[in-house]
Amino acid sequence: MRRLLAPAAVVLLIGVTPADDREGFTPLFNGKDLAGWRTFGRKEKDGPTAAIDSKDSWSVVDGELRCTGKPTGYLVTEKEYGDYVLRLKWRYPKDLKAGNSGVLVHCQKGDTVWPVCIEVQLRSGRAGDLWLQTAAEVKLEVPADRRDAADKTNRHIWRSPKDEAVEKPFGEWNRYEITCRGGDITVAVNGRVVNGGTKGNLTKGRIALQSEGTEIHFKDIEIKPVK
Repeated sequence: MRRLLAPAAVVLLIGVTPADDREGFTPLFNGKDLAGWRTFGRKEKDGPTAAIDSKDSWSVVDGELRCTGKPTGYLVTEKEYGDYVLRLKWRYPKDLKAGNSGVLVHCQKGDTVWPVCIEVQLRSGRAGDLWLQTAAEVKLEVPADRRDAADKTNRHIWRSPKDEAVEKPFGEWNRYEITCRGGDITVAVNGRVVNGGTKGNLTKGRIALQSEGTEIHFKDIEIKPVK
């Protein structure tokens, strides 16, 4: 963990706030409907991405945002955001054996699967990993040992600690805190900083939640601007 935080510890930890501090945060999801969000999906595996009816993938149940995982696509904010702390909670249903989703920040250049962005991974067992969508257009400086050497596209960045469990069991709520300031990003899972990068070329954009094959639930999605 020391290797992740040094020498960029000051850069990465600025803006990470205690989980019980809600001052200055504004909900992105109102717990009632999908006001402020749009839905896109790809109904055929290799087909085009198009605007879809939110009911095809997303629903609001008891104040929670629930995604069926089908079709492949995402729910994206109508507004762009830059320099912020984003908080949200997620869980996979207790009866699932594996799950896949992600949080996309700095979404650029139209709506397609997938937009130019930084994906903060939510695949079960790998929460906190980063994917650059795509490496040809997205730049981020990270320690060399966190680059996935097996990924020939050079897009995958391991969290640290790479193989230590940081997520809660299926059925229990996990918490993400993602801080974006300028070209820097910091990712905390359940209060623990597990990833980050600096000097990225993306500094603002829309925020999206992936629909990627398995059911997932979200709640308490909120954002706070930082300077």
